[in-house]
Parts: sequence; C-alpha cells; structure tokens
Amino acid sequence: TEVAPGVFMVVGVNGFSANMAVLAGEDYVAMVDDGIDDVSEALLEHVTETASRPVDFLVNTHVHGDHAGGNAYFADHGTVIFAHDNIRKRLLVDNEPAGGPEGLPVVTFADGVTFHLSGLEARVFHVESAHTDGDAAIYLPDANVIAAGDLMFNKLFPFIDLDNGGSVDGYIAAQKQLISLADANTVIIPGHGAVATRADLRENLDVLIDSQKRVRALVDAGKSIDEILAENPLAVHHDTYNWGFITTEIMTRTLHRDLTGGTE
Repeated sequence: TEVAPGVFMVVGVNGFSANMAVLAGEDYVAMVDDGIDDVSEALLEHVTETASRPVDFLVNTHVHGDHAGGNAYFADHGTVIFAHDNIRKRLLVDNEPAGGPEGLPVVTFADGVTFHLSGLEARVFHVESAHTDGDAAIYLPDANVIAAGDLMFNKLFPFIDLDNGGSVDGYIAAQKQLISLADANTVIIPGHGAVATRADLRENLDVLIDSQKRVRALVDAGKSIDEILAENPLAVHHDTYNWGFITTEIMTRTLHRDLTGGTE
C-alpha cells in the first residue's frame, strides 16, 4: 500500500510476520526490514516490481528473524544492509535470525544515519533499551511517515524482549519520542498490525502505561506472580490487545518480570 508518494507499506505474510516499508526514490530504493527468510525471493521480486528498480539499501529495525530473516538473500542480490551496532554484535554470536552469516549488516551506526533518496529524506535513529537494545525507527519528515518497527504493535500487546536488552520503561520512552515527532496526519507503519496514526500510537501507549500501573500495584502489595495472574489485572484490555504471540498472560508475566528483575 502506498501511504505517501514513494513510500509503501508491505504487510507481513501472516499474523506473526512483520510489516516492512519501501522507500522508492528516483535513483535509489531503500527498505525497512525484510521479513521472514522463506518469503525472501517473492518479497524481493514484489518490491523490485513496485519500486521499478532493485533494492539498494536495507535497514534492520532490530535483530529478530521476522524483521531480518531475509538479510542473507537480499545481501546476495546486492543490497547493502544497515543496522545499529548492537544488532551486528548479536548476529555475530548467532546469525540465524539474519538468514546466515551473509546476512550480517555491513554498515552500522550508534545514534543514527540519514538517507537522501532523490527527494525522500529518511532519518534513522536509535532508541535505547526499548523493544531490544538495538532498536531503530525511521522518520521521513517531508512524507510525514514513521516506520516504527516493533516500537509499535498496533492494537496488540507489545513484545518487549527483556532477554535482548528491552525494557518496559524504555519502550514507553520510545513511544513518547515517536509521538513527539508525529502530528495528526502522520502515517505510522507499525511492526505488526494495521497502518496507524498518532492517535493510535497514543492509545497503545496509554494501554501499556495502564497495564504497567496495574501490575505494579499488585507487586507493591506483595503479590506473587501466580496471585497476580489469578487476579488477571489486564482483563480490561484483553478483548482488543490479546493476540497469539503476546497473550494477556504473557504480557502480565513480562510486566512482572520487568518490575521485579526476575528471570521468568
């Protein structure tokens, strides 16, 4: 779907595969993420047809295989892969999420990098300890588009990967940063879920803040995780935000673990 002139959202192949973005300039084409590895051939063919030229640059928003799984395939077809320093560090230890060693990013950044794609300016910036410790989002000021990666799961409980450096407070801070960049007309491409607006992101953030508050109150009352689960503090959000990967129970466990420093 073309969400702004030259900017496309590519929807993941199923409920667990990530959304992607294509930035089609006259002289260069860039992608944000590349989905799971087993659709790489079809994806590259589709994107090349849509953009009328091959993909020159690819930005990984984080390390997970539903966002970086096609790296090796795209690199083998001439795409230069960019990512935060921490993504490459993690992939040097385990390159499976990138489709193998050929999928390692060849250009890394600490704070960010800006692409100038024949009239499309794309500002890539790092946020700390949010979904993971290597997250990046992409802001296109002239197109008024934000590609959020997994800093936004639209109308879904978010996956906050505590084992890969993520944190709930960092995730909240990241979403506030995205909101500060947006206006009422900004198009937001989430990592998962339907194309979104600033109002959608604000609602998602409010739900996360409320969920954290509800679980914190029970932790502060000395409740164990089993007692907290029995009280089901996130029931108020279940009908809208529960989904197959991050259920209401898993979200509750994540919030509890983040608040207590546990390993569960």
